[in-house]
Amino acid sequence: MSTATEPRVTPKAATYRGTVGDRAFSLSSHTVLILWSVIIFVPLAWTVMTSFKTTTEIFASPFSLPKNWNFDNYVNAWTDSGIGAFFLNTVIVVGFALVIVMVLGAMCAYVLARFDFFGARAIYYLMLAGLTFPVFLAIVPLFFVLKSIGLLNTLPGLILTYVAFALPFTVFFLYPFFKDLPAEIAEAAEVDGAGEWRKFFQVMLPMAKPGMASVAIFNFLGLWNQFLLPVALNTTRDNYVLSQGMASFASQANYAVDYGALFAAVVITVVPVFIVYLIFQRQLQGSVSAGTMK
Repeated sequence: MSTATEPRVTPKAATYRGTVGDRAFSLSSHTVLILWSVIIFVPLAWTVMTSFKTTTEIFASPFSLPKNWNFDNYVNAWTDSGIGAFFLNTVIVVGFALVIVMVLGAMCAYVLARFDFFGARAIYYLMLAGLTFPVFLAIVPLFFVLKSIGLLNTLPGLILTYVAFALPFTVFFLYPFFKDLPAEIAEAAEVDGAGEWRKFFQVMLPMAKPGMASVAIFNFLGLWNQFLLPVALNTTRDNYVLSQGMASFASQANYAVDYGALFAAVVITVVPVFIVYLIFQRQLQGSVSAGTMK
């Protein structure tokens, strides 16, 4: 009675197959990343280059280098078009909203993750439910609520609205960071005489720094690029933010658009996001690494 013998795979052949597979995967992944980088970089570089051109140059040769590299478009965009005032309003609204939501979100996530009390799970699930609530359904109620308390068409009203919509995501993101912090460190702080406030701000919060940096970047991007809420709740031009200012740019000067200044305004809008990412890049990578090791 004969039995079928399975073909033997030598260690050398297995190593060769593994090497070929690794090389194919590395080649394909690098190809995709290069294509993706080109898709991102080329429009950005073209926008920066076009921001130094006049409107005539843009329509005459859109892909050529500008004849004169000057900052007149940036000056016009910042002063004549009002982008400077809109930029300041955006910095105020996003800055205050980001600080408030980070402090409140961190405190809320810490309490829900480290303290066991009646209703803790219900509060956490309500926070998660806030992530599923469409912003479109809240526009009309928000309009009348802000109007009734006198905060419609004001920067404080916009700040409170930003905080309300960013808080659920902040709590959801920070909850596992505080949940996984070692209890021994908190107990050691209590033995040393630290109260709850001191233990949170001086011991537990610094340990969640990677998570704080990551959620700060995500919140900043979402708030900086917010368009629907300002358009619906902030119709006074003096209180416009950048997204509203960019939308109204084309309607200025009797529809005679200064495209050079328009591209310069786009660059001005993008630069703060780029700077924030560069500052928090290491913390963001650290949080991702820590998450993969858990």
